[in-house]
Amino acid sequence: MHRHLSPPASAAVVPHLLAGLAAAAPDAPLFVEGDLVLSRADLWAATVEVAAALIADGFGHGDRALIWAQNRHEWMVAALGVQLAGGAVIPLNTRFKQAEAAYIAHTARASHAFVAAGFLGADYPAMLATAELPHLRRIVSFDDTTAAGRVESWASFRTRAGGCTPTMLQERYDRLSGSDLSDILFTSGTTGRPKGVLCTHSQTLRVFETWASVVGLREEDRYLVVPPFFHTFGFKAGWVACLLRGATIYPLPVFDVEAAAVAIDRHAISVMPGPPALYQMLLAHPDRASWKTASLRLAVTGAAAVPVELVHAMRNELGFETVLTAYGLTETTGVVTMCRRDDSDEVIANSSGSAIPGVEVRIVGETGDDLPPGQPGEVWVRGYNVMPGYFEDEAATAEAFAPGGWLKTGDIAIADAAGNLTITDRMKDMFIVGGFNAYPAEIERLLLLHPSIAQAAVIGIDDERLGEVGAAFVVLRAPATPAELLAWSKEQMANYKVPRVFWIESELPRNASGKVLKQELRALARERLRR
Repeated sequence: MHRHLSPPASAAVVPHLLAGLAAAAPDAPLFVEGDLVLSRADLWAATVEVAAALIADGFGHGDRALIWAQNRHEWMVAALGVQLAGGAVIPLNTRFKQAEAAYIAHTARASHAFVAAGFLGADYPAMLATAELPHLRRIVSFDDTTAAGRVESWASFRTRAGGCTPTMLQERYDRLSGSDLSDILFTSGTTGRPKGVLCTHSQTLRVFETWASVVGLREEDRYLVVPPFFHTFGFKAGWVACLLRGATIYPLPVFDVEAAAVAIDRHAISVMPGPPALYQMLLAHPDRASWKTASLRLAVTGAAAVPVELVHAMRNELGFETVLTAYGLTETTGVVTMCRRDDSDEVIANSSGSAIPGVEVRIVGETGDDLPPGQPGEVWVRGYNVMPGYFEDEAATAEAFAPGGWLKTGDIAIADAAGNLTITDRMKDMFIVGGFNAYPAEIERLLLLHPSIAQAAVIGIDDERLGEVGAAFVVLRAPATPAELLAWSKEQMANYKVPRVFWIESELPRNASGKVLKQELRALARERLRR
């Protein structure tokens, strides 16, 4: 059936990239997963089959599908199949619990879900099947699972492609447009309720064509995708960037230092982006001296402070030729600024680079006036990378923008005379745990579900391994110990959200209007941690 779909002269949607690769060199390897080697033609045929199965199953142009799984080839095939059928992909964090996943599924009114069974001991098919989700018609399990009700196996679902005629498939293919939604990535923000960030195919393709050009990604690269596919870093700076260049994808389901070292040695990995903690763990491992890392060429990092000593060590001890840092957020298709390959190690370590072409950045004060270099202010962004808005949330969308189409990021930064940004703080109180955004308001809302907690305030504190972790100040209504609160939290929320420290207080410091004084809590935390 895939022969009926010819690649267009230029890519308008993400699946066109794979169509072009398969037409140019069908037998070239594209995805290597353990001993499984999948060619470009293999993946394109599977993508078309999934799209046809979706169309036969009533999936319409503009419909939405969840993907809830670890890094694996089925994740990419399902995503491309959804997009080829004219739909938008909604990735779910693999650490989510049932309530977190169900909220997003319900809000987005997703009709289909493609999920793993048994990853990290979680049964995603059962979590979705037992939730109240009237819009979710089909749950497709990538792994062997007991099919019941809405749950169907990956192999069985793909046989539904026979119900889609070549004419039906061609009509859907011809309807694809760069203005179609590519994906909806849900981000929690300060409201405590996740909001769906809309992103089109044209935004994804243009941003990551720029990204691939700036970092110097090549067709011959072997790319170890460590960041999770549910995150822009693993999804778009990961396998989408590989499709843009034809680089070979090597997924790592869970970051493990030994597994990464084995993959680097076995496959002569040349590209390995990730958060700073990834490289720090590699450098600190006692067996590092015996690992072969000479093939490593390109590293792209960010999302946390990067010491200049780390950049030097990545070059001198791990062998990277190129080390770059970048800054972005979900609402900007993941990228705002990037360092360039000719920047000094000091610029790379101490800044996140300057705006990518076609994107404008301002540093503004409280009155919305531009601030001079060296003065801290809020980062405002305008350009093709900025989201159209939040999914069916006009109020939140309006709040996110200033007049003139400027996105208010909520991040505080200093710009130097060359336009390089140094992110210094987060107006929204967000903190980053091992590369994952954690939002105090959302964690506080979850903590208040505990029957013993009357009040909760969460802040980020420094952590040597993860960069930052959460600390919770709680006022109790019934007896509970910090150990009990920690154990409960691990059951109720994704692990990166779980506060690592619980302090039980008689009251929380508040101002005259009743708002919790987070600055006082941060000072208190620093003092307690010092002691």
